[in-house]
Amino acid sequence: MMMTDVTRILACVERGETAAAEELLPLVYDELRRLAADKMAREKPGQTLQATALVHEAFLRLVDQNTASQWNSRGHFFAAAAEAMRRILVERARHRSSQKAGGRYERVELIDIEAPADPAFADLLALHDALVKLEQKDQRKSELVKLRFFAGLTNEEAARVLGISPSTADNDWAYARAWLRLEMGADTGPSF
Repeated sequence: MMMTDVTRILACVERGETAAAEELLPLVYDELRRLAADKMAREKPGQTLQATALVHEAFLRLVDQNTASQWNSRGHFFAAAAEAMRRILVERARHRSSQKAGGRYERVELIDIEAPADPAFADLLALHDALVKLEQKDQRKSELVKLRFFAGLTNEEAARVLGISPSTADNDWAYARAWLRLEMGADTGPSF
């Protein structure tokens, strides 16, 4: 697969060509599946959403004709995919914690009861709220966190997507990690 294939198909999707979305999925599915599996591995135990379902839901949001975005590159598309996955996970976390859905209580079969969750798991809602605050303070650092934490990109890959040098990305990552730990509280924050 050539980089231009994905870029060409993304342009067709933007123009509203419905066949282009069907052509795009096989080209990007493996990478999207890897991103989704990485995100799901960071979720608390008991998650009912599977990585495949997360990929499909995010993909549908990305190619929805009513909300289709302008993607200027393959990296931009994957950054948008990471953002879509993050939003889906945040929506599901909010729903699970709502009173109507039983608040913090969830129904489990006795056979499914496991040891208490590892405290290293991120509280997704607290992370989301902290990222919203960081985005208001410094959007680039917020985008870097999303690419590193949610998309699973390396520092170099995230730097390329953002159009910054790896050393700038290193500095931004160090700042963002420290800022998020302070914002979320050292005991409850994710292990960045």
